Amino acid sequence: MKSDAEAEAFVDKADLTKYDLSEMRELRFEFGPKTERVNMRLPKSLLDAVKAEAAKRHIPYQRFIRAVLERAVARQR
Repeated sequence: MKSDAEAEAFVDKADLTKYDLSEMRELRFEFGPKTERVNMRLPKSLLDAVKAEAAKRHIPYQRFIRAVLERAVARQR
């Protein structure tokens, strides 16, 4: 679908019971600009583990790292 309106029209009219939604997962869209950079050194084993976990979730590993950091900071508040 090429627009939100097209997707909303589909969902409004579609009978979703005929679709297997058992593997659906929540997606979080990032709209705000990323203006700052962070460089860090990690052990190869840790970076490999991060990349593997991100791949399991079908997201880029840097987005996975950002999501983990956001959750950790949100828990502290």
